Amino acid sequence: MKFSRMASLVCLLCLFPFSIPAQAADSLKISSTIGPVDAGILPLLADTFSQKTGIAISMEKAGTGKTLKKAESGTFDLVMVHARKLEDAFVAAGFGVDRRDVMYNDFVILGPAGDPAGIKGMESAADAFATIAKAGVPFVSRGDKSGTHVKEMDIWQAAGIQPAGTWYEVYADGAKGNKATTLYTDKKQAYTLMDRATWLTLKDTVKVVPLVENDPIMLNLIAIIRVNPDKFPQVHKDAALKFADWLVGDEAQTIIRDFGKDKYGQPLFFPNSDQWNAKHGK
Repeated sequence: MKFSRMASLVCLLCLFPFSIPAQAADSLKISSTIGPVDAGILPLLADTFSQKTGIAISMEKAGTGKTLKKAESGTFDLVMVHARKLEDAFVAAGFGVDRRDVMYNDFVILGPAGDPAGIKGMESAADAFATIAKAGVPFVSRGDKSGTHVKEMDIWQAAGIQPAGTWYEVYADGAKGNKATTLYTDKKQAYTLMDRATWLTLKDTVKVVPLVENDPIMLNLIAIIRVNPDKFPQVHKDAALKFADWLVGDEAQTIIRDFGKDKYGQPLFFPNSDQWNAKHGK
């Protein structure tokens, strides 16, 4: 009887050798800010990497603040985010390691083509925000501690203004992301701070247009951070490191460089890894 039970166990192990560990080792889970997912660049990068390596990648999207909070549970392997203050706090608290710049684009101030506040062409985003506040014209904020919201608050701080009043609306569904916020802003014919990639993907369906752009404060740096394997031994540290290394290499950076050019006439993102910049003289 003992021999029979042992033989059955051996047969089961032969039929399903190492099935659970192999499945876990060959997968990654990313907690990402919404923009790179909705724009399509992160899914493209993930699919390309998966085809090359056999490592399956799944992702969940949320604003950067919520993205990092979710990763504090240790149920994700990496995060892709764009709010340096929050990123540094995440790493300093021991939740993340090895922050790396991957790509960037920029924010613009969108508003009605008629521009009732009169900000069009201003060089300073802070001055434009101050002008909007003084005019009391409608402004929509995501208000959700996302990277976009953090950047907006940085600009208000630079302007020396704490925005409040009937003209300043925190969008109730801001956590749904920049696309939803842009569509709502367009419906209200208000002003908002938005990443350029979102506007490019929506420009044929909305009437709000970029009125202020190219201020250095509106640079939008997007980074990858590995969840700390010392704090969370269950994370797939080898696969996460492999993906992070690939993201900052030439193949992935070239994909980023070319993404969106054919469809939108300009790229949605720009490569920004240390390796790429060293090689290309940035």
